[in-house]
Amino acid sequence: MESGAAVVELERNSTNFANIVEEIVKLEKKIFPKHESLARSFDQELRKNNTGLLYMMDLHGEIVGYVMYSWPSSLSASITKLAVKESHRRQGRGEALLKAAIQKCRTRNIHRISLHVDPLRIPAMGLYKKLGFQVDSLIKCYYSADRDANRMYLDFDSN
Repeated sequence: MESGAAVVELERNSTNFANIVEEIVKLEKKIFPKHESLARSFDQELRKNNTGLLYMMDLHGEIVGYVMYSWPSSLSASITKLAVKESHRRQGRGEALLKAAIQKCRTRNIHRISLHVDPLRIPAMGLYKKLGFQVDSLIKCYYSADRDANRMYLDFDSN
C-alpha cells in the first residue's frame, strides 16, 4: 500500500462530515448494484447508535475506500460494507480498512464479527479468509433470486 494513505474514522460532529458522506455515497453508487446499495439511506445508517465508518484517503485527499460496521450487542459486530475504488484495488487498501475495523471491534470487547459476501467474489473471499474469517453457512438468494451469500465470522479469543 502506498505510504501516506490514511485510515480515518468518520466523526459525526466534524465540519467535513457532509462532504465525506457525499463522496462515500458516490463511491457506493459506483461499486454496488442499486438493490445492494445503501446510497439512499447512508446518512440514516450512520446516525444509528453503534455504527462506525472508517474511510481511506490517499495522498491527494481522495477517498479511495471505506468500511462500515456496527455492533448491535456487546458481544457481536458486523461488517456492513467494505468497498475500495476499482483503480485502487489489489494494493492492500481493503485489508488495511478491514484490519482497522477489526481493531475497533476488539477495543469494544466484541467476541464475534460476522459479514456476508457473494462466494463468487473471489478476491473478497480471499481477503476475509486471510484475516481469519470462516464460512458459517451459504444463504441462498441473499442478494437476489440468483445470488447467494456466504455468512462468515471471525471469533476472538477470550484471552
